[in-house]
Amino acid sequence: MKKTLILTTALAGFAFAATAQEVNVMSWGGAYTKSQVEAYGKPFTAETGIKVNWIDADNPATPIKAQVEAGNVTIDVADVEYSDAIRLCDEGLLEEIDHSMLPPAPDGTPAEEDFLEGALTDCAVANIVWSTVMAYNTDNVNGQPTSIADFFDTEKFPGKRGLRKSAKATLEMALMADGVPAGEVYDMLETKEGVDRAFAKLDTIKDDIIWWEAGAQPPQLLADGEVVMSTAYNGRIFNAAVAEGQPFEIVWDGQILDYDLFVVPKGAPNKDNAMKFIAFATDTQRLADQASWISYGPARRSSGALVGKYVDGKTEMAPHMPTSEAALKNALVNNFEFWADRDTDLNERFNAWLSN
Repeated sequence: MKKTLILTTALAGFAFAATAQEVNVMSWGGAYTKSQVEAYGKPFTAETGIKVNWIDADNPATPIKAQVEAGNVTIDVADVEYSDAIRLCDEGLLEEIDHSMLPPAPDGTPAEEDFLEGALTDCAVANIVWSTVMAYNTDNVNGQPTSIADFFDTEKFPGKRGLRKSAKATLEMALMADGVPAGEVYDMLETKEGVDRAFAKLDTIKDDIIWWEAGAQPPQLLADGEVVMSTAYNGRIFNAAVAEGQPFEIVWDGQILDYDLFVVPKGAPNKDNAMKFIAFATDTQRLADQASWISYGPARRSSGALVGKYVDGKTEMAPHMPTSEAALKNALVNNFEFWADRDTDLNERFNAWLSN
């Protein structure tokens, strides 16, 4: 009898292990991951029974190469920037994604026609349109900054500046602040003279820069008064201002638009669940739901009409989107291929500049 009980218990335990399902999703943390958890993480588990394990990282693209090359992949889905998605795919580090698995729009429009241009690649599916912007704390600034040039004007607006510790976005903003039209920025950065010009502009505020690496840092730096202005992800500033009541303002001039996309590392331990998660998370309704938690634009056209109010029930989200008419007046769309090709070289130059 005792042996039978032990055997039955062991078999039950095996059955549970065999049926328990999960997916490990690495994202950026903070208000952004919260928007994902609420919009599609919890509903995905409720509908499928598959547990979602959320893992925070300063940059979810960073560990993928090491994990794949070591043959020890623990990430099933990673939320990455576009240039990283292209680069990692080109290096053979990502699984290809069959676009036919993605659900159509509510009116039947195929997913490949419903996603915004460039939002689907061989190895990635976009979920949001976001931007790098400049923001300031109204309590700590005399006057009203209105342009990216004001970020570099420490005489008119004294105080420390927060900048992401990366060449990407930093060099583009430096050139726009130096008078280069948005449409000419990448042509300029393809030349030695253009790169030199960007670093020369950065030289003018180098002593006043506090560098940040994680998206949660700029709102904290602004709130603590460590900087008077900072570059930041627009959704983080929105969350701090609207959800937390911080006296922050965004200056849209010179914003840099970008996608974030879901990718699956080669050899992901729960590949099938990863694909199910991506298909679920990027349907029309889920992307619209995410936009009610944070001010990032959905990557599907059909989601736009479903975007309404913030979860406070009173704040209309449309004016806070980086894709609003006012925000797009002097916006630069990140050149994904440029950074996929030049990321290593320009970051080497950037790191050398930092150390001098």
